[in-house]
Amino acid sequence: MAGNSFGQIFKLTSFGESHGEAIGGIIDGCPAGLSIDLDFIQSELERRKPGQSHITTQRKEDDKVQFLSGIFEGKTTGTPIGFIIANENQKGKDYDHLKDVFRPSHADFTYEAKYGIRDHKGGGRSSARETACRIVAGAIAKLILKQNKVSIQAYVSCVKDVKLSIPYSKLDLSKTETNIIRCPDEATANKMISLIEETRKAGNTVGGIISCVIKGTPVGLGEPVFDKLHADLGKAMLSINAVKGFEYGAGFDAINSYGSELNDIFESGKNISTKTNNSGGVQGGISNGQDIYFNVAFKPVATIMQTQKSVNTKGEEVNLEAKGRHDPCVLPRAVPIVENMAALVLVDHLLRARTNKL
Repeated sequence: MAGNSFGQIFKLTSFGESHGEAIGGIIDGCPAGLSIDLDFIQSELERRKPGQSHITTQRKEDDKVQFLSGIFEGKTTGTPIGFIIANENQKGKDYDHLKDVFRPSHADFTYEAKYGIRDHKGGGRSSARETACRIVAGAIAKLILKQNKVSIQAYVSCVKDVKLSIPYSKLDLSKTETNIIRCPDEATANKMISLIEETRKAGNTVGGIISCVIKGTPVGLGEPVFDKLHADLGKAMLSINAVKGFEYGAGFDAINSYGSELNDIFESGKNISTKTNNSGGVQGGISNGQDIYFNVAFKPVATIMQTQKSVNTKGEEVNLEAKGRHDPCVLPRAVPIVENMAALVLVDHLLRARTNKL
């Protein structure tokens, strides 16, 4: 199986299945001498882990990371950083009824068609549990970004038709972690939570949008052809389970403007900047020093607690009744995933930029 690595210089390779002994990864290209804040890394995992509130899956996992290499006396050595996270709450029998059945809108059919074999327990390699590995690598990337005064903040801005209409520049993003949906506006957050509670009771699921803001990005990150900064951010986001869309800057709304309205006009001064930021902090695939902001659209979780028609491996029609523990809405737990995937992209390009000039 190809496609288990992400990044060019700062590279994560992850491994493991959702109901195997453990998941884990190898981080290559991390500079030596970085002080590793284990408490911070664990706190990032806590933000993603299941069972953190009544609107997320009730599967219980401590998600304690164990580092195996690449760190000595609290600092990185420059060698590959190996780590594992044990799967402590396995209930493989919850998935026995799926052994010969293809779940609607899951990777079951395509996986088996491609490889001729699949792990039906929780989706195996295609499970969102793999994203815990991205959190570990992303948290280390965040430590590097912190040294470079770059910050990343994501939040839930939409759940189905409940939308936060306030622009990020007028929000207090420090309030994002004050509620279980991770929306920085209390009134909107309460409406979102109520919608998810109603959806769970109906045995259904719901999707929405996570917005992300990156501040302090230096000018010059990104390559101007195939490895544009926004293109790599898009790939990072679209690699997350359940993501259906990515837009940055003015995004799709840009089609409603004339060029004279959308262009970001430069202002004179010692530090060159623009009056507006419709470009979303990226021009020509390269960061321009302004805030980078983007939206990520997540579909409703495919597993619903309702009877659905499907087919088995013989092509015969069957009635499928889901079992197990599943999220009615993935958004709260996906906020740290969005942040840490963005961190992986930013650090990789930061390290690449340092090789472009003498």
